[in-house]
Amino acid sequence: MSATTETRDPGVVTRFAPSPTGFLHLGGARTALFNLLYARHHGGKFLLRIEDTDRARSTQPAIDAILSGMRWLGLDWDGEEVFQSTRAARHAEVAEAMIAAGAAYRCYMTAEEIDAMRAEAQANKQPLRIRSPWRDRQNNDPSASFVVRLKAPTEGATTIEDRVQGSVTVQNAELDDLVLLRSDGTPTYMLAVVVDDHDMGVTHIIRGDDHLNNAFRQLPIIKAMGWREPVYAHIPLIHGSDGAKLSKRHGAVGIEAYRDELGILPEALDNYLLRLGWGYGDNEIISREQAIEWFDLSGVGKSPSRFDLKKLENLNGHYIRSADDARLADLVAAKLGLNADDSRRALIAAAMPALKPRAANLNELADGTGFLFVARPLPIAADAEALLSGEAPATLAKVHAALDAVGQWDTEALEEAVRQVAEAQGLKLGQVAQPLRAALTGRRTSPGIFDVLALLGRDESLARIADHAADQTAAQGKDENND
Repeated sequence: MSATTETRDPGVVTRFAPSPTGFLHLGGARTALFNLLYARHHGGKFLLRIEDTDRARSTQPAIDAILSGMRWLGLDWDGEEVFQSTRAARHAEVAEAMIAAGAAYRCYMTAEEIDAMRAEAQANKQPLRIRSPWRDRQNNDPSASFVVRLKAPTEGATTIEDRVQGSVTVQNAELDDLVLLRSDGTPTYMLAVVVDDHDMGVTHIIRGDDHLNNAFRQLPIIKAMGWREPVYAHIPLIHGSDGAKLSKRHGAVGIEAYRDELGILPEALDNYLLRLGWGYGDNEIISREQAIEWFDLSGVGKSPSRFDLKKLENLNGHYIRSADDARLADLVAAKLGLNADDSRRALIAAAMPALKPRAANLNELADGTGFLFVARPLPIAADAEALLSGEAPATLAKVHAALDAVGQWDTEALEEAVRQVAEAQGLKLGQVAQPLRAALTGRRTSPGIFDVLALLGRDESLARIADHAADQTAAQGKDENND
């Protein structure tokens, strides 16, 4: 069990900073969750920044999906979301301040010169590390095009005491003079993220370990401006169940797909994401309140976690079984396209206690309610047709007569009536229940057969049984008289 060793610090500020070039995916949602929990554990703030400086690839639908996905998962941020694209003037201001301080410079290298430098590095089988000749030169041509580059340190080493990865050191000679401002004056990601984190008061940067190298490139900016260095925690990425990088074939789809297509409850996905790379003893079912109380960075593992859809569905089944019936009915009704005033919603709610014990997702719940609303004559599934052949019609005729005589239409009375038919015929209860199930639902599987009878009600149940009973003419005539 991981123990909370940190003193709670209400000054903690974390952030989630997605790029709206795609929808919110599992890895991003988990990063947001960890940032939220860490901030809430300390009584601090959790902020949201949309990093939309790449205007060509950033889209409004992606922004909307990110915000919607976070709200659905209950990842509620403090204050208004910040859009990085609105802060370009501030980013440029910092770049100019760094030039004035000698920590950055205007670089007039041409594209051809950079291409030549890249070709040389490739020929020598070395990574491209730009050390521009303009680091210590001036250009007096006001019309010349330039970018602003960081004057990266060239000697010594930089060490980061990462809260997840431990102590990590990089030789400064491996760093390059990265671009801070492009030739059109727009900021690069490396500059914008550092400036925004500082201005937003971010104290702890919790993000994927694919950003660990970026931390070493961003620290010189922080040091040049004399700003406080944040605490870093780079969490391992999520892999597929086969250990390979998570892709669409593993389920790497937008969060909305888990909600809309797979029928996952938000609390189940929250719980599952929490356990992907973080643990608290042997606890598997962890509420949001418990997560806030227990979460700390010492519980985050260093190895990539593996996404398993089956485990998610098993966890989802637990949350479905414990969910409020009325809430589930509303979610199922929405999947079936029923409006808020549809009287069938009440029947769906009444069916939940019978349906949810065997359901792994909302789709199965919706599918399980299908028999309630099918018009007669019911379509019979191919694998259920055999259940209505042979002696089944005669047995169903006896069941019809027994049920028709039941005074109180409740599960106890219904079960007793069917049991009496089975005993009189020398059959096991299942031998009677199976054709009865097929006649009532058109399927081999359903909720408990007596729950099905109770949910359908007397008239509909007797009518469906009569459709498959031996003496159909008499049974149907009786049904028409009842109508």
